[in-house]
Amino acid sequence: MPAINPRQFLLDLYFSAVDAVSAGKCMPAFLPQPSARGRTLVIGAGKAAAAMAKVVEDQWQGTIGGLVVTRYGHGADCRQIEVVEAAHPVPDDAGRQAASRMLQMVRGLTADGLVLCLISGGGSALLALPAGDITLEQKQAINKALLKSGATIGEMNCVRKHLSAIKGGRLALQCAPARVVTLLISDVPGDDPGIIASGPTLPDPTSCADALAILKKYRIDVPPSVHQHLESGLGETPKPDDPRFSRNSHHIIATAQHALQAAAATARAAGITPYILSDGIEGEARDIGLMHAAIAQQVKQHDQPFCKPCVLISGGETTVTVRGTGRGGRNAEFLLSLACALDGVSDIHAIACDTDGIDGSEDNAGALYLDDSMARADALGLRPRALLENNDGYGFFNALGDLVVSGPTRTNVNDFRAILIL
Repeated sequence: MPAINPRQFLLDLYFSAVDAVSAGKCMPAFLPQPSARGRTLVIGAGKAAAAMAKVVEDQWQGTIGGLVVTRYGHGADCRQIEVVEAAHPVPDDAGRQAASRMLQMVRGLTADGLVLCLISGGGSALLALPAGDITLEQKQAINKALLKSGATIGEMNCVRKHLSAIKGGRLALQCAPARVVTLLISDVPGDDPGIIASGPTLPDPTSCADALAILKKYRIDVPPSVHQHLESGLGETPKPDDPRFSRNSHHIIATAQHALQAAAATARAAGITPYILSDGIEGEARDIGLMHAAIAQQVKQHDQPFCKPCVLISGGETTVTVRGTGRGGRNAEFLLSLACALDGVSDIHAIACDTDGIDGSEDNAGALYLDDSMARADALGLRPRALLENNDGYGFFNALGDLVVSGPTRTNVNDFRAILIL
């Protein structure tokens, strides 16, 4: 067996995964040809939007302009394309103003025009333009409730689309008759382009009735004006058979699978056999932690279904139903659940991080678990199960000095997990 430093090995896997889905690596091959006669406009939203805009500027032949909105701290040094920073995951007025300006900017284009739309995860909160009589404050409250409810990203974005004046294909309709080419970095399990950032340039097959059912499912109370907006059908989105989408195209340029494959290649180069479990795991983070721990122990004890040494790699987007008052995103929650289940079993180590560099709304990407973590926690007087019940994964791993702090990566294909079994 090769000599392995578990901490460095796992960090190497994470950073190779992130690098593989960076805008600089994945975008150039998908850039369209400039419009021969009309104007080219660049718009976009998401945690990777500014980095994507910078790649366009560096690669583009000809004159361009436009506006993209990204999360605070995720900007890039663009000269021709304006970059606006706004709040995520709960929208703010900077995002609302940017969305309004974007809609104004694309109006009046001709059929010869080209709109290059750069979309990545996070765009739902960043393009916050409430529809009708709905206020930003109401959307903020609903967004917070959805984030705490345990709703999936698809469910959250269904609701967001039907309360928006720009999501769910509405931005593309404002670009007509210009041709729209959308490049997407996917942060959603299954890579459905209409779910990524709530699909501002893609038609939407979901309905107001679907949105109402989701709010009812998670017992989220909404103001009468919001309920009326959905009940009346005023929030209905343009559908796939709408002819105004016929000239448009889209390309998914980076996915969780690309990141997992890059990490697997790094593992092989280090002499460890990788196994990709799935690129689309969803569910409660603590439940997914228990499932991964059970598989890891089966490998450790019985060499089933894989022989050790090996590394189990997975992606997707878990959720956390918040019941406590602690700090910690879904990756810290996953990892603390895994730690409690393994309870110091030797030679099993793990990492769980968000590929955007921010776990939930904290300042870390995620954390590391090593087979001595529980012993070190006990020496510090930590109570890991109590911290898990308080949703305080951040507090646990911060006390151990095992947070992974990368800063914003300016890409986003969601969760990255790797479990090393020696």
